[in-house]
Amino acid sequence: MPSRRLLIRALVPAVLALGVVCPPGARADEIPKAPGHRLVEQYEGAPAQPLPVAGKAPAQHPYLAANGRSGMHADAWGSGTYPWSGPNGTQPTVRSEQMAALGGECATVTFDRAGRIVTVCGTFSGFLVKLLDPTSLATLAEYKLPQRPSTVEAITRLDFSRIFKDTSGGAYSYLDDQDRLVLADSRQHIVRLAHEQAADGSWRFVVTDDWDLTGTVPHDCVSWTNLYPSGECDPVTSVMPDWDGRVWWVTRQGRVGTVDPGSGAVRSIRLDGEEIQNSFSVAEDGVSIVTDHALYGFGATADGTPKAVWRQTYDRGTGTKPGSVNQGSGTTPDLFGEHENYVAITDNADDRMNVLVYRRDAAVPADRRLVCKVPVFGPGASTTDNSLISYGDSLVVENNYGYENVSSLTFGRSVVGGVTRIDVRDDGSGCDTVWESDVRSPSTVPKLSTANGLLYFYTKEPNALGIDAWYLTAVDFRSGATRWKRLVGTGLAYDNNWAPVTIGPDGTAYVGVFNGLTAVRDS
Repeated sequence: MPSRRLLIRALVPAVLALGVVCPPGARADEIPKAPGHRLVEQYEGAPAQPLPVAGKAPAQHPYLAANGRSGMHADAWGSGTYPWSGPNGTQPTVRSEQMAALGGECATVTFDRAGRIVTVCGTFSGFLVKLLDPTSLATLAEYKLPQRPSTVEAITRLDFSRIFKDTSGGAYSYLDDQDRLVLADSRQHIVRLAHEQAADGSWRFVVTDDWDLTGTVPHDCVSWTNLYPSGECDPVTSVMPDWDGRVWWVTRQGRVGTVDPGSGAVRSIRLDGEEIQNSFSVAEDGVSIVTDHALYGFGATADGTPKAVWRQTYDRGTGTKPGSVNQGSGTTPDLFGEHENYVAITDNADDRMNVLVYRRDAAVPADRRLVCKVPVFGPGASTTDNSLISYGDSLVVENNYGYENVSSLTFGRSVVGGVTRIDVRDDGSGCDTVWESDVRSPSTVPKLSTANGLLYFYTKEPNALGIDAWYLTAVDFRSGATRWKRLVGTGLAYDNNWAPVTIGPDGTAYVGVFNGLTAVRDS
């Protein structure tokens, strides 16, 4: 989410109709492909010549793993960029690992200092924190998280939309500066997990910290032993540290809080009537949070209580669009800027969604905060539920209009699509559209390698034969031209369902898909 929506799914009735096949010679743990895999192009285009991108890189957060290794959006600024190269398209190979028969999607992918993958995967029985070998994708260790209330509700009330609109339970997690994964589970606890190797070579996860938020956050939630709760349940959607080491957290119903890791003290406020479904971004000058009504710049008082420094409302439209989780911005705020400190989001305007860029410094007068408002994509068919890419003074936005869940694009269907690059002018007087592309990227969080100048999307074209073919697609950051695309898989099991593209330190592009995790790397 997203940015967001990297909701990890647990169960969907449509998965029962997968109709997948196991090609001859396939590994037992490979994600099965649907019929028609051999009837579509395996590779199109040609290898790209690496051309690094110049620009101001995101600052390294002192309490996060190195930029590119720490979380869904790659760094504290939410830039979606990597300082190393992704695949250039040289005879790219594909590997996949099935994590569960039903569900199993591994969304947020982080990397420890040795390059091992630390991820959270969604299954029917609950989220699993996994330690994976980055080459084979084999599981080295796992830790089971509690089942989310939305999964119980979906099963008992036969309303599976509850799963797809739930960003809580560990989807938005981060790897800290000591290679520990930090997340909020469905019990309204923030846990910090380290992984360690035993003398016999085996690995395990160890809980090093557990901060209980139930004294502050309502927690009368649906469970198998509490099917009809009478009280309030407010799931924690995301966590992130600030530059002083406090762990910030937000809830769906507008609570914003902090935990002091030393004392365990919890402080919070409530944004009444506002909903938070996205993650948030952090810089040395504060925390940027977007609700379904407004964008905020936050700081903290001496005791750690969140304090809104400024607030900017935006056009939230008159309803939820197909391709959005709620009536509001679908983006995690992006922090960027060569000459000034900017923050960017999208709105939810009815006809055409707009990219909004603001000056984020606290002292900026209200009438100077908005830098530009740029409409994107076609009338009546524009929305995004994923974070922008930001680097230097540039932004890249994709169109998710029409994607709802893994059943949306079956039988060869696709979305209207579209990708646009927008640059802020050097003098801050406004913004300009640099290029537009017709790439159809239904629901992925796209990424940019600043080392080779390629944008990576997970795409799907309409198919008259009804084949659902999913590709990793590389687009030139400078021109918007598609350089190459590699088939990853066919069928519902390969739908990424809001999971991001992640570029590993070894140049591999990983994409979480409905049944697990895929990897595309140059030969």
